[in-house]
Amino acid sequence: MINLDYIKGKFKHTIYATEGGYTVGLFRVKEASSNLSEIENKTVTFTGYFTELNSEDNYIFYGNYLMHEKYGYQFKVNEYEKDTPTGKSAVVEFLASSFVKGCGEKTAEKIVNTLGEEAIKLIKEDKNNLYDVGLSEKTIDQIYSSIMKYYKYDELIVYLKSLGFTIKEITLLMNKFGESTKKIVQENVYSLVDYIEFNRLDKVFFKLYDETNDIRLRACVIESLKEISFETGDIYSYKDEIISYLFSHFNIDVDESFDDILSDLKSSKEIVIKKDKYYVESNYEDEEFIGEALYAIDSKKPTHIAKLDSIIKHIEYEYNITYDDEQKYAIKSALENNITIITGGPGTGKTTIINGILRAYKDAYNLTNDMMNHEVTLLAPTGRAAKRMTETTLFPASTIHRYLKWNRETNEFGVNEYNPIKQELLIVDETSMIDNNLFASLLRGIMHNTKLVLVGDSFQLPPVSPGNVLKDLIETDLFTHVKLDNIYRQSDNSFIPILAKEIKDVDIQSNLLEKRDDYSFITCNPDEIKGTIKSIIEMCIKKKMNEHNVQVLIPMYKTSNGIDNINVILQQLFNPPSEKKEEVEIGFTKFRVHDKVINLVNNIDLNIFNGDIGYIIDIDTSNSSSFMTIDFDSNIVTLKREDMGTIKLAYAMSIHKSQGSEFEHVIIPVTNEYKRMLYNKLIYTGVSRAKKTLIMLGDPQAFLYAVNNSYSKERKTTLKDKIIMLYNKRNSK
Repeated sequence: MINLDYIKGKFKHTIYATEGGYTVGLFRVKEASSNLSEIENKTVTFTGYFTELNSEDNYIFYGNYLMHEKYGYQFKVNEYEKDTPTGKSAVVEFLASSFVKGCGEKTAEKIVNTLGEEAIKLIKEDKNNLYDVGLSEKTIDQIYSSIMKYYKYDELIVYLKSLGFTIKEITLLMNKFGESTKKIVQENVYSLVDYIEFNRLDKVFFKLYDETNDIRLRACVIESLKEISFETGDIYSYKDEIISYLFSHFNIDVDESFDDILSDLKSSKEIVIKKDKYYVESNYEDEEFIGEALYAIDSKKPTHIAKLDSIIKHIEYEYNITYDDEQKYAIKSALENNITIITGGPGTGKTTIINGILRAYKDAYNLTNDMMNHEVTLLAPTGRAAKRMTETTLFPASTIHRYLKWNRETNEFGVNEYNPIKQELLIVDETSMIDNNLFASLLRGIMHNTKLVLVGDSFQLPPVSPGNVLKDLIETDLFTHVKLDNIYRQSDNSFIPILAKEIKDVDIQSNLLEKRDDYSFITCNPDEIKGTIKSIIEMCIKKKMNEHNVQVLIPMYKTSNGIDNINVILQQLFNPPSEKKEEVEIGFTKFRVHDKVINLVNNIDLNIFNGDIGYIIDIDTSNSSSFMTIDFDSNIVTLKREDMGTIKLAYAMSIHKSQGSEFEHVIIPVTNEYKRMLYNKLIYTGVSRAKKTLIMLGDPQAFLYAVNNSYSKERKTTLKDKIIMLYNKRNSK
């Protein structure tokens, strides 16, 4: 508690408190640090994380007294403890209080006269000290149990702090498990992994034990499987991969007992072993469920709509459009088949198809707008993709997480197999971004009579998390799959979709260096990248373009020309410092008001999702609970300082994070500096994000290398095989 002040006194009442234990309240100060003497005998506002506060208790708060621009002075509490009474009169007062059963004022005085001012400490150490006072056994038991109950949480807090847990973590655990927390920690600290990061728990383990034992080895095996899966996108691992990860990340060198550990984990259903494949149980179960759910949906009798051809003709006439045969087939399949997959690159008319499906469905069943909203749902994996879907269809779209009512605190969906939503038609866009777990969760939340339409670009990057759903479903060859190949988007002289198709086909026929109306390639060496980007942005600013419609996409975060370094330059151009702008440095990044930022995690409570882009509208450095306010597409969100790790500058962003988004003007540097990230699907994804103009810069040979480097590690999944096996088994009966 270096450099921390303290205040002693009595908690009065709570003004505001979250489920996680963050509390704002009032505190009556009786005593304070020497430099805070002016607040003695006054009531102050305090903030911090707490387990439980009682208005009759005295506390010591350790922290700092700070000025908040909006709310005035507040005492920010870092640590706290109950204040043990000192002095004869204070100890007597406590023992005679309602907290201590079986002890009136006379008995309290008798105890203090016999045991002295350290009576409470002596009683806590050994209740037998009370026999010296001459009290009955019943009274002794009452007094002792009352005192121990009063201080039990304090002792638990001290114990947990000694193991390295933070107050925030302690608050979370005690609110969840109460008195059982200590027992849980001592029996198996790794059982708390759903609440606290594994590496934090691993450090606690070594404060409880001198060396690795079977508890740690079992936990590390499970964690290794999770981390390998997360890092690679694989659904399963091989034994040698697990052994290697255990050694490199946890310094565990397995011996002949390792097979027994694996067998025990299998028996306890913590992992699944199928031949030479090792799964985290949830990964295995998700694949199993996806297969079963798809079969249940697909086994329903298909729908036949007699007048569907004439309905499509009427739509063509009304909107003055002409569908090609592929597009007509896609619309008819979506309305008549139980499961339809529609894929295509940029400009191939996926949005046109979705609009056609919506209109045809409405006309086929003669539905009002209200009825459509009840029967049809549009979904996308990210907030930006859902917003774009809404804008292009004029029909409300939602993120999958919001639709399924994800609870951030519990990491569970409110919509599930026990509480599904009745839906007639479900259209999901950007399906290539959906991982196994999210797809399984979606299928758990819908009825088996729902028509499912999956739309996406099968050539885009696979999802960040484990699995490759769209690819696996297509490769089963069991579901109607409509591939859109013809390019319609933009004007006749639009080059961007043509280039995207050439990249996809690994067949660059065009002159890359030829300047087009919507495309240009600026040749420069790596040392010139920053300066060239700077010149381009300065030109954009002169043309009244800004960070809202200009996006730089870069393959990597690190390196000299990585995202982090380029963002520093772009921030200076788009949002230079000013005395009128509040700014703050977090880690190695300066954030200031008006900055363009990206959110990196899903937060359903705040309605922001991984990949959402926003703009900082306020920074309050004096208040950690409302530290930064960000506008995410008119969704105003206030973040605490400790939550800022999920926010990065977004003038430049990764191509991976750009999936599901489109930008009017896109700039992509390509050099050999990024070589390990240069492959076909990545460059295709970046190019296909541009709506109006695309500027590429760097080395044309590096670009061609990326186009011709079709290598992208095949993810280890068994979804395709499981679905095929299930269909064969069921259909053979």
